Amino acid sequence: MAVMSKLRDKTHIVLYTLLAAFLALIVFEWGMNFNGVSQGGALAGKVNGVPIEYRQYEEVYQNLQESFRRSAPQMDMTDDIENDLRDRAWNILVDQVLLEKQFEKFGITVSDSEVLAAVESDNPPAIISQNFRNPETGEIDRAALEAARQNPENADIWPRVEEIIRGELKVGKLERILQATVQVTDREVQELMDRRLAAYSASFLTLPYEAAGDDSLYPVKASEIEAYYEQHKSMFRQDPTRSAEYVLFPLTPTNRDSMDVKLELEGLVADFAATDDDSSFVSLQSDQPDAVGLTRTKADFSPAAAEEIFSSRNLKVGTVIGPVADRGAYRLVKVTGISSSDPVARASHILVSKESADLARTILRQARSGEDFSALAREYSIDTGSAIQGGDLGWFRKGAMVPAFEQAVFNAASGAIVGPVETQFGLHIIKITGKAQKSITASEVVRNIRPSDQTYEAERRKAAEFQMAAEDGGFHEAIMASGLSALPTGEFTKRSMVPGIGYNNQVTQFAFSSRKGAVSDIIDTENGFVIMTITDRNDTGYSRLQGDLQSQIEDLLRQQKKGEALEATLAEAYAASGNDLAAAAKTLAGATLTSKADIRFSRQQNIDPYIMEAISVLQPGQASSPVETTDGRAIIALQGKTYPGDPDLEAELKSLRPQLQQAKTRQVIDEYFQAERATATIEDNR
Repeated sequence: MAVMSKLRDKTHIVLYTLLAAFLALIVFEWGMNFNGVSQGGALAGKVNGVPIEYRQYEEVYQNLQESFRRSAPQMDMTDDIENDLRDRAWNILVDQVLLEKQFEKFGITVSDSEVLAAVESDNPPAIISQNFRNPETGEIDRAALEAARQNPENADIWPRVEEIIRGELKVGKLERILQATVQVTDREVQELMDRRLAAYSASFLTLPYEAAGDDSLYPVKASEIEAYYEQHKSMFRQDPTRSAEYVLFPLTPTNRDSMDVKLELEGLVADFAATDDDSSFVSLQSDQPDAVGLTRTKADFSPAAAEEIFSSRNLKVGTVIGPVADRGAYRLVKVTGISSSDPVARASHILVSKESADLARTILRQARSGEDFSALAREYSIDTGSAIQGGDLGWFRKGAMVPAFEQAVFNAASGAIVGPVETQFGLHIIKITGKAQKSITASEVVRNIRPSDQTYEAERRKAAEFQMAAEDGGFHEAIMASGLSALPTGEFTKRSMVPGIGYNNQVTQFAFSSRKGAVSDIIDTENGFVIMTITDRNDTGYSRLQGDLQSQIEDLLRQQKKGEALEATLAEAYAASGNDLAAAAKTLAGATLTSKADIRFSRQQNIDPYIMEAISVLQPGQASSPVETTDGRAIIALQGKTYPGDPDLEAELKSLRPQLQQAKTRQVIDEYFQAERATATIEDNR
């Protein structure tokens, strides 16, 4: 009965798994009481008036949590992971209520005989297939299945398995009902075939928004913005939000904390050198207990640590090097072997935009003439992360950088300055500052530099003093008196990351249970202690028409007005030229005429997607009316359409029809349930 034991182990997990869009297997606890009557427990929420009790929600969450811990035993249960699992649990229960409503609406039931027939079929439900299919033959092991069903030990499991199967069959019936509404037309199949096989030749006359003139020519009234907002209000639907300000008291290790770690490791040097059992020593003493027998190059350390570890005075077999400061930790490195390795390199760079080719060449000349490369990087580089380090990228091995950059570095000699090198990031001026081909085999004792208990308590006292002052005299008054700075969060929801802080349940609980102006207790975060005040509450269910949203709508309406002006200009010029794109182009300032052959949807091409869509609905010899593009308007003329390779078009059409039917079915089902969820009245009281 090993198979059924395996099933028993899995059952409480699969019961609560709901796959997206209801297209795949749905297996969960169909026996939960969703009859609209609460059993008296605290409510996590309601869906269309149907209560979801907190115990049900917690049961699903606990099972998801257990599943996560089994699948990722080394990962910590962080706030963001917990929030994700809780959201999944809630969504499973919401979807179950909505799905049960659909079964009732369409009168969908599944009899015991249908369950039995499904189990005995050649294509049984997933829970049977997953647990009783012989991996060698691919067949269901009917003897094992029947033995499992008849075994008295499984009396409590099998009814639940049948309910899972019943649920899957109900979902299948619902899917078939919705599938019956899907129709595929000959035109749709033809369009799909053209997208896959056709090659087009076309010309397009484009006119950018800039050609419409200055923004001042297209004023947008406040009433127009308000009207657009009201007419499209569903686009701005959102969960309730809060905005806050906070003061952070960072938990940063002090110099004393760092020195204490260094002294601890200094006390281990002699014992580490003397031990013959590096594995046990490292496991006991290191924050990285598996750091034994590692192969290291300079690319595995910070530049300063790499120079210290690989210096000639230290690099001897049997030597314990350190403590060496390296990326927020101290290391003791016990060298057990030295050998050659694949090359590694160290380089600095100055990055400018692709549009700044002249500047890149000027910087290259300055660097090669002897000017300080670090100073040039700090002045000109748009890679701010490395610019503050004088452009230094540290040591790296092949494969760590994009190909063009890597090739330039590894093909040049140490000390060379090369460029400009173009990558997707821009233009690089590169100075190769080092190369090496040596590796060590080593075991390491690593101690992370953390805030000590004394540092922790000192920062907490500061936070407590500020919190009391904010409670007594007001948050902003306490800011002024203390000389500290408040950081804004911007808007966040119950389920979203809090800007500047991350996922934090204490923050969320305070923010959504407190009045505007309330001051929090001390909140622990990953970066330190936070004292927070609520600056805004929005429970309307919609984004407010202010700030960024107001500006976005204004920009959109102005662009629409420019587009209408461009359409009129294009149409007039095209008509005046006798429907000749080339002639029209000569009369339009800022216009561009492009002609291309062998245009295909099946390959990536540098053509505006709106133009591609316009091409797809034209017949050879036809021209479009002015159409929207990504950055303006265009008229497209289609000269020809062919099918390279002489494919059998009738056979293609025949094979594509069922594919399109399946794709449209998925889309219909997805959109159907999205609409059901969007129109449902969902109360989330978690």
